[in-house]
Amino acid sequence: MPACAAVPLAALEGETIGILAGWGRFPVAVAEAVRRSGGRTAVVAIRDHADLALEAVADCHSTVGVAEIGRALSFFQQHGVQRATMAGKIHKTQLFARGAWLRHLPDWQGLCTFWPHFITRRRDNRDDSLLGAIASAFDTGGVRMVPATDLAPELLAREGVLAGRPLSATEAADVAFGWQLAKELGRLDIGQTVVVKNRAPLALEAIEGTDACIRRAGTLCGTGGMVVVKVAKPQQDLRFDMPTIGIGTLESLRDAGARVLAIEAGRTILVDAPELAGFARSNGLTIVSCYDVAGAAALPDGSAAA
Repeated sequence: MPACAAVPLAALEGETIGILAGWGRFPVAVAEAVRRSGGRTAVVAIRDHADLALEAVADCHSTVGVAEIGRALSFFQQHGVQRATMAGKIHKTQLFARGAWLRHLPDWQGLCTFWPHFITRRRDNRDDSLLGAIASAFDTGGVRMVPATDLAPELLAREGVLAGRPLSATEAADVAFGWQLAKELGRLDIGQTVVVKNRAPLALEAIEGTDACIRRAGTLCGTGGMVVVKVAKPQQDLRFDMPTIGIGTLESLRDAGARVLAIEAGRTILVDAPELAGFARSNGLTIVSCYDVAGAAALPDGSAAA
């Protein structure tokens, strides 16, 4: 069953929900869902990441640097935000670019949040560690971070063949094989995506992100026909970094020559699901969604299809 329980729509009536917005359409979809549910949105857009369309759907809007935690918190407090969510990817590679700390200079709260991760060997800089530190800083300031899917449960993937044809037996075996690899990759908090063919791993996601991982696999497998598996981490914190699929993901599959995308039902966010299904069908892609590796292995006859 889905891992997130939906918040009743009436619970958002008149409430101002904070959205800390990264890259992609996901923050826009969350803002639209909040407004449909009667809530207001206070959007803090991460500079060089957030979609410009956010300004049109936000009731109030501000832009901050990726490490300006204090400014973001103050904006939420100013607008009476008690619950907020993180939505959208942060391009962590920017933090490793030359001169990154000049471009993304932290404010005092950001310095207090991130500095311990850089001066002590007892802490690491994996996604869970850094995002957890950000969530703790907001919680301390009276703004509770909640899963985006609590606010927009309709974005969660259901189980079944969501687009395209049922899997062949070979593809189902690749999904089951890739599922185990992806879960182990997630357990180590390295990435969420693997690309496989004939039960051989072609590419594993790390800091570069899902799209780059898929495209790299395309350069390594000129014959195409790969299977892409993207799942939640076993220890997934539902407040942030949940697997998210958008049109860009499917464009990467098409360009790389992949044919199947397997995702985890109830723990994956689909942005613009009808458009995803239409794009998949028109480009010969299959999207399957299941709750576990056993479900993935059971899909070749299409019995799980909705």
